Amino acid sequence: MNSITVQELNELRAAGTEHQLIDVREPNEYSHCNLGGELMPLATVGQSTEHIRRDVPVVVMCRSGMRSAKAIHHLETAHGFTNLSNLTGGILQWADEIDPSVPKY
Repeated sequence: MNSITVQELNELRAAGTEHQLIDVREPNEYSHCNLGGELMPLATVGQSTEHIRRDVPVVVMCRSGMRSAKAIHHLETAHGFTNLSNLTGGILQWADEIDPSVPKY
C-alpha cells in the first residue's frame, strides 16, 4: 500500500498539484475538523467508487490512518484502484506537524 506523509501532502497542496483528497471518517468527525477533502465514510466507500478519480493521485485519510488503510485495501482489491495513497497518521498527524489549529479529538 502506498502512503504519503503529512509533509508530502502539504507540499502537494502548496504546489497546486492536482489530486483528490478523500476523508473516510464519519460525518460528525468531519464537521468537527477537516482538511477540505470529500467525505466518504468508510462504510460507504465501496458504493462511492464512481466519485473516486482514477486519473490523478488520490489521498485517503481518516483520524489516524487505520480506517483509510482499510478503505484503500478494499478499493484496491475489489475495485482495481492503483492510484491511492494512505495519509500516514491522518488528521492527528496533520495537527501535530502542519497545522496546530486543527482540533484533535
